[in-house]
Amino acid sequence: DYSRVNRVTLEIGRLSCVVPESMEMCFDAVTRGTMAEGAELRIEMIPGVAECRECGAVVEIEDRITPCPECGKFGLRVKAGDVLRIKEMEVD
Repeated sequence: DYSRVNRVTLEIGRLSCVVPESMEMCFDAVTRGTMAEGAELRIEMIPGVAECRECGAVVEIEDRITPCPECGKFGLRVKAGDVLRIKEMEVD
């Protein structure tokens, strides 16, 4: 059994619609009174990556409505960067 969470590392994708600053502001409030109260929060940003359905290019993107930087067409298929997950927790 664990008695305390010392650190939480989150992976936040640039396409996840999660605002890292908001997560940081809310972390203390949502962990208050739990084993994670006072824990350090680390956030790792994951870039958005998509594949163009037209030309097949795999490109890094900042949002879901971006056209392909290679061919200019729309219809990119997201391959990475749309998740929010706990990567690791350090516990006692």
